[in-house]
Parts: sequence; structure tokens; C-alpha cells
Amino acid sequence: QVQLVESGGGLVQPGGSLALSCAASRSILGANTMCWYRQAPGKEQEVVAMITSGGTTNYADSVKGRFTISRDNIKNTVYLQMNNLKPEDMAVYYCSYRTWDGIVYWGQGTQVTVSS
Repeated sequence: QVQLVESGGGLVQPGGSLALSCAASRSILGANTMCWYRQAPGKEQEVVAMITSGGTTNYADSVKGRFTISRDNIKNTVYLQMNNLKPEDMAVYYCSYRTWDGIVYWGQGTQVTVSS
């Protein structure tokens, strides 16, 4: 079992920044990939960013150049730096931990609200 705790969400004005954190209860070195997803009301869940065990990153086109995913293997934490936030970025953001066996664990989510 892996527990994931997201934090860092909140209210921000358009153009502002937020930094999300996802703390895992065990080593993230055991993860094949770790991802950030988001789900807005009435919309399907979408992957926002992912980072592999080797540090390779990938982003949704809608956030490229604005969001950065990173990891701290010592703190067992994955981060999502979000800059130049737009109203369409408003959603509940979740992190996931995918093991090499294909098991996926999820956090409880953190709300990001972008509004003036």
C-alpha cells in the first residue's frame, strides 16, 4: 500500500502560480511513473504531467511551458509547479503512483481554483 497526500492547492488569480506537492508513504523509487491528473466539473480526468523513474517528463499540450513536474527521491515527494495559471486549469488535482507491477495508487486530491 502507498498513501499519497497532495497539498498546495488553493485560490489564485489568472496569471498566478501555485506549487503542488505529493508526499508518498514509501519510496518513490519504487514507482515506475508518478503522474499528476486533474478533473474539472463535468469533464473527464486528464493527465497533466508525468515523470518516470529515470526522470523523463511528459506534459499535456495544454500545460506545456507553464507546468513543471519534478521529484525529490529523498523526501519521497513529487511536485507540480504551475505558472501562468488560467481559468481552464481550475480542477481537482490528483497524484498517482504506478508500481512496476502496474498497480496504481491515488491521492485524495487538492482543489485548484483560478479566478479573479
